[in-house]
Amino acid sequence: MVGDRLLLVFGSRAIVEDKLGRILLQKRSDFNLWGLPGGGPEEGESAEISLAREVFEETGLTVKRFEAVGFSSNHKIETVTYPNGDRIQNFILILHATEWEGKLACLDEESLALDFFELKHLPSLVSTDISGLEKFQEYKCSGKFQMF
Repeated sequence: MVGDRLLLVFGSRAIVEDKLGRILLQKRSDFNLWGLPGGGPEEGESAEISLAREVFEETGLTVKRFEAVGFSSNHKIETVTYPNGDRIQNFILILHATEWEGKLACLDEESLALDFFELKHLPSLVSTDISGLEKFQEYKCSGKFQMF
């Protein structure tokens, strides 16, 4: 319907930490790279409800509480071309999952693998998540919401 036109898309990404401070990443089936769980809302969903649903679908974890840590909208970071040729520019709310429960499980075809990683030893990431994790570290040091 829109052809190869660039789509402007709202979405959110979750930063889920374990008790050791490691970050949860999913190996994505679209790019075969690791990234943060996340996605876009369905009709009638808020950002938090949407992200809680996406985290559960992609990881099997139930998020009970989020804290907003940043917003990413820089077109140089957030413009993505998918393997099928679709192009989007994301406008992404980054939420830190401050309370969650469950066991990791790949429940949909979007996740090839799931694991927690130390920030100093991350695997190859989708480009959009590199700056998000850098800004999360700045947020943890400053306590200030990050716009980038």
